[in-house]
Amino acid sequence: MTQTPFHVVFAIFDQITQLDFTGPAQFLCRMPGAQVHVASATLDPVVTDVGFAIVPTTTFADCPQADLLCVPGGLGVAPALSDAQLINFVRNQASEAQWVTSVCTGAFILGRAGLLQGRRATTHWGYTGLLPMVGAVREDARTVFDGNVVTAGGVTSGIDFALTIIAELHGEDVARSLQLNFEYDPAPPFAGGTPATSPKPIVAMMRERFYDARAAEMEAALNATA
Repeated sequence: MTQTPFHVVFAIFDQITQLDFTGPAQFLCRMPGAQVHVASATLDPVVTDVGFAIVPTTTFADCPQADLLCVPGGLGVAPALSDAQLINFVRNQASEAQWVTSVCTGAFILGRAGLLQGRRATTHWGYTGLLPMVGAVREDARTVFDGNVVTAGGVTSGIDFALTIIAELHGEDVARSLQLNFEYDPAPPFAGGTPATSPKPIVAMMRERFYDARAAEMEAALNATA
């Protein structure tokens, strides 16, 4: 008996954070029946925020309808908020998708497409205060489900989101099997990883050196595209 494909579509754009995309993609591609599509405006390589490129598998125009749509984040989100082709693709795909998801600041792409209005959502800790600008209700969690919309926090949380979705679709045993397959057993060398668990001087330093400026850029981009 032929299994109906479950189409997983990642919408990508220049300056995405590659782990926002590749983390969940590595897990979701192993779901029973999964077919992963990497969609962009063209088939030209998409440059990530670490300098190497990812080659899309399909264009927005030719992409099949997603069963699960995922939008990663990264340094390219602020300029992407004014990319009508990307926003329209996300909005149109979301209208028929079973699951509409994001990782990190990809939540703001969902928000700009009108998909977070009145919904609980999360994003990277450096930007959570901006979620109300796209109509979302901020929730500080690694993964937030609100109906069929799922938002994950910063970067590595995309793996947790993928495993949670897999469990929803195929049961906990399948999710646990994939967790074992990829030896996902986080044991970081340092306590931290969130503002609440990191030393206050490090949090302050990161905000001052990076996130205050980046959040201001995101806020300006959201205002410009409101």
